[in-house]
Amino acid sequence: MRPQTLDHYLGQDHLLAPDKPLRRALDSGQLHSMIFWGPPGVGKTTLAQLIAQLCDAHFISISAVLAGVKDIRAAVDDAKQQQFFQRRTILFIDEVHRFNKSQQDAFLPFVEDGTIIFVGATTENPSFEINNALLSRARVYQLNPLSDAAIVDIVSHAAGCEGWQLAPDQIERIARHADGDGRRALNVLEIAGDMLGRNSSSTELSAEIIDQVLSGQPRRFDKGGDLFYEQISALHKSVRGSSVDGALYWFARMLDGGCEPLYIARRLVRMASEDIGNADPRALRLCLDAWETQERLGSPEGELAMAQAVCYLAAAPKSNAVYTAYNAVRKEIAASPSYDVPMHLRNAPTGMMKEQGFGGGYRYAHDEPDAYAAGESYLPEEIKDRVYYQPVNRGLEKKIAEKLRYLQALDDSASHKRYR
Repeated sequence: MRPQTLDHYLGQDHLLAPDKPLRRALDSGQLHSMIFWGPPGVGKTTLAQLIAQLCDAHFISISAVLAGVKDIRAAVDDAKQQQFFQRRTILFIDEVHRFNKSQQDAFLPFVEDGTIIFVGATTENPSFEINNALLSRARVYQLNPLSDAAIVDIVSHAAGCEGWQLAPDQIERIARHADGDGRRALNVLEIAGDMLGRNSSSTELSAEIIDQVLSGQPRRFDKGGDLFYEQISALHKSVRGSSVDGALYWFARMLDGGCEPLYIARRLVRMASEDIGNADPRALRLCLDAWETQERLGSPEGELAMAQAVCYLAAAPKSNAVYTAYNAVRKEIAASPSYDVPMHLRNAPTGMMKEQGFGGGYRYAHDEPDAYAAGESYLPEEIKDRVYYQPVNRGLEKKIAEKLRYLQALDDSASHKRYR
């Protein structure tokens, strides 16, 4: 069922159209090391095999899930033997991101001296998973999920090869269900073919058979992989962008794909602090309640409370003032000396400490007008003028900002000031 030429390879025209650099390099026989990065089922292995075939190269395939340094050495020995016959060798490593650093380092010298042409396949972002030395010696090509039209062609071709009859609307159903994954579509077709029965004279894959195969199968979701982080990123950015519909969509997509609901609950709490903050402090409480509801009721009942929290977060006024202030404080502390606690803020539980000035000059706020010690400072003197938290003019923070301006005016007009 695999395509036999690049012209029959579907879905990656952005790389393999006649005017694209990869296609021109392959047509001219100029092989180079490369990494194919893309979701499952888009044809990474097939493309590597086609390249070897097109360039008349010896092809060695290793799975990083099962192989180790010993297998890499054996492949290198094989490649050296091919050099005697003036033949190049492509070492294809599937799931290359599963190799650790020492395993990736093991074949690096042989990539550099040309003994092997390295072709890696990965579903993970290479900049995170592949060491820099190897990454600098290979070009990264990103493969896209297959379009429904491409999968329709793949399924039609495969069904024809097997002699199965499949109505166009059923082919389109399989394509939509495959969600960009060609291998998933072929698996559905294969299972449907098995359901015909070996002794059946019928070759028609009916709608009833396709219904049975497709029922209960989850959508594509790669827990812990790039797709997982792309979807949680989309959810977070939809909330930040005040798109209720977008946030609800990505929330439901993650659940539909099998994401653990409590993971999303934790992320919602983070969003409530990072992007809503004191503009609407109720958001944080609502997210915690939704988290607790999910823990108590489980799915699907608890998911509705989480959906409620998602909608509330997206519609709530936004402020990252607390998030920004907290990061600024942490950065200042990391870059500054460990300033002493000012004497007036220190505790003085013993007479000796009072004699040494601990707590001296401390002003008890409740004894001051409006319970505010105007002119007082609670920062080390070296950074007495720092202002980290700057509330925005939205939601409750608008009131907070007004209050802080009022207190600042009291400080400015105070007759007694801690630091001059």
